[in-house]
Amino acid sequence: MELRPGDIVLCTVRSIEGTTVFLNIENNGIGSMPMSEVAAGRIRNLREYVAPNKKVVCKVLTVESGGVQLSLRRVTAKEREEAQERYRKEKTLQAVLKAVSADSEKILAKIKIKYEAADFFDEIKSNPLQAAQFMKKEELEQLTHLLKEKGESEKKVKKRVVVRTLAETGLQDIKEILAVPNAAIRYLGSSQFLVEVKARDFKEANTTMQKALETITRRAKEKKAFLEVKEQ
Repeated sequence: MELRPGDIVLCTVRSIEGTTVFLNIENNGIGSMPMSEVAAGRIRNLREYVAPNKKVVCKVLTVESGGVQLSLRRVTAKEREEAQERYRKEKTLQAVLKAVSADSEKILAKIKIKYEAADFFDEIKSNPLQAAQFMKKEELEQLTHLLKEKGESEKKVKKRVVVRTLAETGLQDIKEILAVPNAAIRYLGSSQFLVEVKARDFKEANTTMQKALETITRRAKEKKAFLEVKEQ
């Protein structure tokens, strides 16, 4: 994929050298990010934002012959959530294909020529026959069965949280408070956000939700923001 300014990309931190962070851009080579683009204001704990091998969602600032310059602080909570969700869907698609075919990597490569992996996964969840163009009949039958089982077994847990702050960096603070792994965040209006996690069973989903809420609560205290957790 050819990168353009404004694109949202998933990256993995390679190294931190002086005041520059170097990152592997998913399927698009290497990019760099000056420390000023990591977060707004003073950074108290750099590892909370970037550390070697940590996956982060970045925005492309410039694409020049000298390389790709990225930003972490300019990514909105919605953009981060959407990028993380697309990544999860692509990984799930990879796992499903691997479970039904010995040629899963070749099949995925063919799919990516015509579709975005995440979009294709959404399509085959509602219409598995869409995958018939890429695999054998017996593989398609296994895929259909597996997707049906997955759809029936996946459990969701939701919570509503209220987050408010009067700080000058309020929007950035709220974005950082809610940037938790393995949870989808959606803005509901009036300072309310929906936190949703998915898992194979309710026990795992509840455990993941508890960890997410503990992280949100800790960060809200650190930033002196108001936080209230409501039952969904």
